[in-house]
Amino acid sequence: MKEITDSRKLLGAGPGLTLKELSGLYKGLMKQHHPDRFQVDSEREEAEATSKRIISAYKLLEGIHPETNESKAEEFEQTLSSGVTNWQYKNLVLRVNFGDGSEYAFYGVQPNTYKKFVNTDGTARFVRRHLVGACPQRKLTSAVAA
Repeated sequence: MKEITDSRKLLGAGPGLTLKELSGLYKGLMKQHHPDRFQVDSEREEAEATSKRIISAYKLLEGIHPETNESKAEEFEQTLSSGVTNWQYKNLVLRVNFGDGSEYAFYGVQPNTYKKFVNTDGTARFVRRHLVGACPQRKLTSAVAA
């Protein structure tokens, strides 16, 4: 959750922004911090580092945005049907690997929810019932082509 808070702070984004508003904030910051705007090497390197952080923050917030999840709901259902193969839990973030090779992160997963997840042997049914919609989710890697 700290990652989400830090990303929002960096972009100046509130939790209720639309994707279009988020994109506008991102584009404005990128224009301001684009490395090509600077002639001095030290300023260019600093701008490059800042722009990388801005890009990373935008990708995170875009990935967990409800509009993004709605548009990819059908794809996620197919991923869920492939079954859970592995998972990692750290700092309230549950990273779940699926049978099709894709990986998703669920943010803000409380320890008691994680314990229940482990006790169900990490089933896709548990993910659908207790994580989807309750925790912000983001696709980290795509499915592997067969």
